[in-house]
Amino acid sequence: METGPNSSNSVILLAHGAGAAMDTPFMNTIAIGLADAGLRVVRFEFPYMMKRRTSGKRAGPGRASAQTGYFLRIIEDIGIPERLIIGGKSFGGRVASMVADEAGVAGLICLGYPFHPPGNRSKPRTEHLEALATPGLFLQGERDTLGNRLEVGEYKLSPSISIVYLEDGDHSFKPRKGSGKTLDEHMGRAIDEVARFAREIV
Repeated sequence: METGPNSSNSVILLAHGAGAAMDTPFMNTIAIGLADAGLRVVRFEFPYMMKRRTSGKRAGPGRASAQTGYFLRIIEDIGIPERLIIGGKSFGGRVASMVADEAGVAGLICLGYPFHPPGNRSKPRTEHLEALATPGLFLQGERDTLGNRLEVGEYKLSPSISIVYLEDGDHSFKPRKGSGKTLDEHMGRAIDEVARFAREIV
């Protein structure tokens, strides 16, 4: 699924989260917002999600490492790694982070990175992030249950990674009503940050 002008200097390749497809309201908002900012966005689904569409059965993705080969094939099909920024929502961003250096892409975007499994901080998903060479932009809700601001601050992460925290945001960037912030504001901020990042590195 492609959105945005073909004349864009960069291409942003986005994968979905573990349990939601590429055309969720979250993914649609991000893709349309980036397209409006003049960027070309390509979205795709992992095989398990494509199968779910046809079978109606909610099969899970399995281990993230099982999806890396497919992500690499999509990157190869696009064929412009020096102009390509890869990433995704949660699980999709995690898989992207696992292949970014190998693929030689220009950048990495993670929209709510799952720094640890739900309710289990004892198993961080950060080892490969310690030596990441690809420039990375992580958009993270301050109270994300898969890695809040306090938790993330304790991890050893590569200096190539920049993290932008969204005030009082959860894993999908939604703030509480009493925070004085809105989801629309946070989605707009995320789009602006990704667009800025893309223009800086490509």
